Amino acid sequence: MKITLLCALGMSTSLLVEKMKKEASKRGIEVEIEAHSVDNIEEQLKIADVILLGPQIRYKKNELYSKAKAANTPIDIVDMKSYGMLNGEKVLDQALELI
Repeated sequence: MKITLLCALGMSTSLLVEKMKKEASKRGIEVEIEAHSVDNIEEQLKIADVILLGPQIRYKKNELYSKAKAANTPIDIVDMKSYGMLNGEKVLDQALELI
């Protein structure tokens, strides 16, 4: 399973990705989790099982949701509180619920 987090430059979500990986490992879930720039969405739609958007790019929601729907890839915006608190457990749960 592959979870992709997209944000403005692909860097601000790296700490959250690490927390999510730690939580997945703790649960025994085999998953690949990566952060990328939103500019990389076309490539990620080809390989990701689910895409989560950083709250800072929610202004692109309509465009990105449309692309994800066309690719049949689940997509959602990370809860702002979970994102801000780097709550890897909740964000991992959010991704798993979408799949």
